[in-house]
Amino acid sequence: MDALHQPSGPLVGVKVIDLSSVVMGPYTSQILGDMGADVLKVESVDGDVFRYTAPSKHPTMSASFIQLNRNKQSISLNLKNVEEKAKLLELISSADVLLYNIRPKSMTKLGLDYASLQEINSRLIYCGVYGFSEDGPYSGKPAYDDLIQAMSGLADLQGRNKTEYKPEYLNTVIADKVTGITAAYAIAMALYEREKSGLGQAVDVPMFETMVSFNLMEHMAEATFTDNPKPNMGYGRVLSKSRKPHQTKDGYLGILPYTTAQWERFFILSGLEHHAKEERFMNPALRGQNIDEMYNILSETMKTKTTEEWIALLKDADIPMAKVNTVESLLEDEHLKHIGFFKTYQHPTEGNIRLTDIPTKFSRTPGTIFRLPPNLNQDAGLVNLKKKCEKAS
Repeated sequence: MDALHQPSGPLVGVKVIDLSSVVMGPYTSQILGDMGADVLKVESVDGDVFRYTAPSKHPTMSASFIQLNRNKQSISLNLKNVEEKAKLLELISSADVLLYNIRPKSMTKLGLDYASLQEINSRLIYCGVYGFSEDGPYSGKPAYDDLIQAMSGLADLQGRNKTEYKPEYLNTVIADKVTGITAAYAIAMALYEREKSGLGQAVDVPMFETMVSFNLMEHMAEATFTDNPKPNMGYGRVLSKSRKPHQTKDGYLGILPYTTAQWERFFILSGLEHHAKEERFMNPALRGQNIDEMYNILSETMKTKTTEEWIALLKDADIPMAKVNTVESLLEDEHLKHIGFFKTYQHPTEGNIRLTDIPTKFSRTPGTIFRLPPNLNQDAGLVNLKKKCEKAS
């Protein structure tokens, strides 16, 4: 059983008020908490809706909620109640960061817009993670991971390498998580700037624009050059219909000959020496134009040996390859086991729970897991405690 540690990391001393729910915002605040920030999760009376997803042992502590909400405390407030909102404003007055995924117009109606909060805390970093920039016609539209995958071109890209074009979603909430990571680094940069200026600022991290930028890095292609009226977009190698884990005699294997030397070695060890002499395969400029054919050859060749036979051959030839893990087999992965990546803790209400380790390592100020995911409103006494301390002083 792993032990909880004292808070440490580059963000120790930073106070974060987290008004977000589900995945995107909670992922952001968990990253900040992992790095030592003091995160207070402010929930509705019913709590974050992600508390209620399956599977769970108890109705308000789902597995997904547990994975996204370590290193936080929890209070629940009804922000439409004047007294409850006053408690939140008191907390915000001494906070470093306010994170929210409520629509900006709703934040304004609640009196929680940046202009209002700036008056009570000029050093506040005010970060919103939501669907679309407030400056465009999509402002205020509902945004969920599936919708953003569809709108940002990601579902289109997933459908392009099918035999028959069929847009598909990734089997992960990629838009929520990418936007959450983006918000985490944006907040860190805003905190760094505040050390120089002494002033806070508003930071907007819209999902749609974040994912369009993320998707088009390699897929902008000919559209990079504005003199082409009908550019072909998409990175050919990634969109090849044969880019996939390849079937062997008894399973699947990921393999990626990438350089000219690697392709040459692959063709030779596979008994396809004649391909190693063809200009269209050996010339890097021409290889991209023939990548589908190369991957087809690769795919058919992989069926001739078992997975272990290929691993031995490819390892000796220094050709990149990897076994295809299932999510279940990751729990037994030798590398992850060796570094102790999966941590187990005794949760006060949920029993033994398994969490992933903090993947980012700092040599001098490492992050730690110092709080287990909170039950709803378990830290309700925080506001009253703060008031008592102020009276005593």
